[in-house]
Amino acid sequence: MSGCHVMAKPASSRCNLACRYCFYLEKPRQPLMDDATLEAFVRQHIAAQSQEVIEFAWQGGEPTLAGLRFFHRVQAFQQRYARGKRIQNTLQTNGVLLDDEWCDFLQQHGWLVGISLDGPAIVHDHYRVTRSGKPTHYRVIETIERLKARHIEFNLLVVVNAYNCQQPEALYDYLKRLGTPFIQFIPLVEWDEHNQLRIDSVTGEAWGAFLCRVFERWMREDIGKVFVQIFDSLLGVWSGYPAQMCVFSETCGHAFALEANGDIYQCDHYVYPEYLVGNLHQVTLSKMNSFETVQVFAEYKRDSLPTACQHCSVLPLCYGDCPKHRPMGKESVLCSGYQRFFSKSAPYMKIMRDLLRQQRSPAELARMLNLGNDTH
Repeated sequence: MSGCHVMAKPASSRCNLACRYCFYLEKPRQPLMDDATLEAFVRQHIAAQSQEVIEFAWQGGEPTLAGLRFFHRVQAFQQRYARGKRIQNTLQTNGVLLDDEWCDFLQQHGWLVGISLDGPAIVHDHYRVTRSGKPTHYRVIETIERLKARHIEFNLLVVVNAYNCQQPEALYDYLKRLGTPFIQFIPLVEWDEHNQLRIDSVTGEAWGAFLCRVFERWMREDIGKVFVQIFDSLLGVWSGYPAQMCVFSETCGHAFALEANGDIYQCDHYVYPEYLVGNLHQVTLSKMNSFETVQVFAEYKRDSLPTACQHCSVLPLCYGDCPKHRPMGKESVLCSGYQRFFSKSAPYMKIMRDLLRQQRSPAELARMLNLGNDTH
């Protein structure tokens, strides 16, 4: 059995913000992760992996609510159980609590930081506010400046919603100016109590238009300089590699969510009682990873493909998207957007793939495109 990925949530669903689109707001408050659970997780996670570099991913809710002392203990337990393996930590955070002391810790131990930012203040503060309704953008920017001052590697996690998807180029240009070459776009897909797409979610059509317009800007200006996760993953697939993103993989699974009490769930998007795999205090992570229920969940994405997906020409590029995005067993609500984006990007992906095969830089595509413009 191969290893597994775990999204560890030391504060479970607790958060110091009240983002208006967040699905975690409806979840009950849970205690913070205690030392016994933390130690069990670190020990078991390292033991469950076969590779030399062991990745720990800390998120939430808001993981910094566990406190900086908690993460000092993370480091201590990792050193105790590493057994010669190299440990890499990532922290996904809203950034609000990352003061100088936090940033000194992250710098000292070489952590990678993912900062949630939905765009400039007028866009970001539309949804991402405190529990008292106050804006948070200025505090996130202050944190980004602290990270940059210490040369801490960070990426930007952008939730693409019905509001910020309307000006793709302006949003992308703003993100570039913040000083990191790593950007992830995450489509907001949430359902109401009637299983209808919530009004703040991005539609398939809007998602497709957003990706196409950002891709056009990136292709002409930023290949090799800015790394947009979805573009890099797609180029990898065109080049014969497995998708970097789980939503584009043929199967799901082996990407667990760990709650603060030690409960392991099949996926961060399926933290519901029926998807509970087990608890670290009762059975090891390695054993849970080999459970038949885990394998069944992994294969569900492929086995439940809608008929339209089974005969779709772009199936190898997305494999039907995340099952969470498929309402009532139908194709993904983002299907039309992905089809538009895959069609738009295909000829350029082929050129970049061929350049790579010739051991040339994909950035040559930009020169080809700009040269073509100069001839008109």
